[in-house]
Amino acid sequence: MKITNLNKIKPKDLIVFDVDGTLARTKSPMDKEMEGLFRKLLATKQVAVISGAKHEIMKMQLAHSLKASPLLLKNLFLFPTTATTFYRYKKGPRRSGRGGWKQVYALTLSADKVKKIKKAFEKVFKEMNYRHPQKVYGKLIENRGSQVSFSIFGQDIVKVLGAKGIKMKEEWKEKHTPVKMEIARRVAKYLPELEVHAAGFTTIDVTNKGIDKGYGLHQIEKYLHVPIKKMLFVGDAISPGGNDYAVVKTGVDYVPVKNPQDTKRVVRHILNQI
Repeated sequence: MKITNLNKIKPKDLIVFDVDGTLARTKSPMDKEMEGLFRKLLATKQVAVISGAKHEIMKMQLAHSLKASPLLLKNLFLFPTTATTFYRYKKGPRRSGRGGWKQVYALTLSADKVKKIKKAFEKVFKEMNYRHPQKVYGKLIENRGSQVSFSIFGQDIVKVLGAKGIKMKEEWKEKHTPVKMEIARRVAKYLPELEVHAAGFTTIDVTNKGIDKGYGLHQIEKYLHVPIKKMLFVGDAISPGGNDYAVVKTGVDYVPVKNPQDTKRVVRHILNQI
């Protein structure tokens, strides 16, 4: 159920967040205020995050910036690459200091599928006479193991350019999202046996069939033993065509937000309920 009035949020056992545009700016760490709110939330609730980003990026955005104790991190569950992988924090032996993020599962794409996905993108670029930016940062098409992702400016633009890279991605999203959607639509035509998502700001993700954030919620339900009716989802793209929209079909209660500032208001409200 869609919730637009925060006073109608019912107490839940688990809060699920999107990342880019929801908890943080694209491929960037949470700001200090969000970190503080997130730590308080982890002290009282289980929290899961689902993103199209790979595990290393999610750790940079969330786990590393939190500097949280193992006691808090045990309540944080990471579902990168559209929940085709799942990581949870495990404490090491007492006094060993060897705790860390452990992979629970990974739905790896076969080499043949990866090759076919890359060929589909190349076909579509030719069909549309699409021209990549003159300068790109990192790989344009990246094999993330369980997901293949195409990024307009390359995978590392924010890593290389920082705030300038974020601004470039945000401006491209505002002006050219229809181009991204058309690329995704055409790629999907060549890959009927796979799932194609127009994700994030400037990215298109391809996974095995049936993989989306709705699937992710069912994985959370399965592995964390929390029914979907006891979850709350918060995301910035819960509208037709958005990569968070798939959660709607699960029946989960969800709060649409526009940016991290909106998300902070949601988190404060949840904290005030406790």
